[in-house]
Amino acid sequence: MFENLSHLALQQYWWVIISLLASLLVFLMFVQGGQTLMLSLGKTNAQKTILANLFGRKWEFTFTTLVTFGGAFFASFPLFYSTSFGGAYWVWMAILFCFIVQAIAYEFRSKPNNVLGQKTFDIFLLANGVLGTVLIGTAVGTFFNGANFTVSDMNFSTWSNSWYGLEAVTNPHNVALGLSIFALSRILAIHYIQKNVDQDEIIEKAKNALWFNTLLFLTVFLYWLIKLLFIEGFAYDPETLLVSKEKFKYLHNILEMPVNTAILLTGIVLVLFGVIKSLFTHFENAIWYTGIGTVLTVFAIFILAGFNNTCFYPSLTDMQSSLNIQNASSSHYTLTAMSYVSLVVPFVFAYIFFAWRAINNKKIDQKEMESETHVY
Repeated sequence: MFENLSHLALQQYWWVIISLLASLLVFLMFVQGGQTLMLSLGKTNAQKTILANLFGRKWEFTFTTLVTFGGAFFASFPLFYSTSFGGAYWVWMAILFCFIVQAIAYEFRSKPNNVLGQKTFDIFLLANGVLGTVLIGTAVGTFFNGANFTVSDMNFSTWSNSWYGLEAVTNPHNVALGLSIFALSRILAIHYIQKNVDQDEIIEKAKNALWFNTLLFLTVFLYWLIKLLFIEGFAYDPETLLVSKEKFKYLHNILEMPVNTAILLTGIVLVLFGVIKSLFTHFENAIWYTGIGTVLTVFAIFILAGFNNTCFYPSLTDMQSSLNIQNASSSHYTLTAMSYVSLVVPFVFAYIFFAWRAINNKKIDQKEMESETHVY
């Protein structure tokens, strides 16, 4: 089946999978968003414990999806993996470190004889929530604004400055995407709290916090999206692979890929519907609308970055070193073998779905925390 597909078709297939994993990862970052809200929504230790356990029961899903996303990129587009993860390593090391402290915090937060104290680990969770979202969003921003690297004819990549990826934070457009994911993760977390917490005081504070985070999200995301339509992109010739700059490249992508544009607009509308409904009514199911909307929106954004002869990782140092799905991918044989493995993914999703339902079979409350044998 897959072996009969062309190399380009397999490359496109795997970019779709990468886009799907990225969209699921951003949705699951409601865990990070929730961690940034713990100290403000939980005024008592009991309330903080409720929130820590609400999100602590889901942090493995986010971490596993992040690892799967990186692994899929490594296997399908290894030249990007070696260039970005090997060159912009300060950014990726910072992201890795903040996820390590998250695991440590959940493991030791409520352990008896905790030397560092519970508050220290709450700060660790806060740091993971802020840095994990902003840095990942900023790193993804380089898919559109480029990075400082060169790739030789032997596919040996080098970084052209001593910042090794940290220079991405000096570009406001990159940071705007990072802040968008940060604000969106908090909105998703608030909707998740409204759906799964049985504690009136926490619910009321969460709804109040939704106003600020909605305003922040709309401001930075609309700035990022509108500016994206006007920036210069890097296009390539599918026959010669020669790269050239194209004005309004991403606007052209939106106009020339109507199906993907419909997905993008549907996602944005669903997110806005969930937010508005939650702001003005007592609506517990907003997480389904904002969650599905998030997945559709991020999926469409990744398609904009990689399809329609677009370089998904532009080089600001050497334009011809820019990476696209054709020059950065694995061989036809490797992509074919991996495609058969990808058929297992629906079964993994089914397992996650049933495990999720088992964890969320009832709302979390103080009584459960008092009777629970394992508390984060």
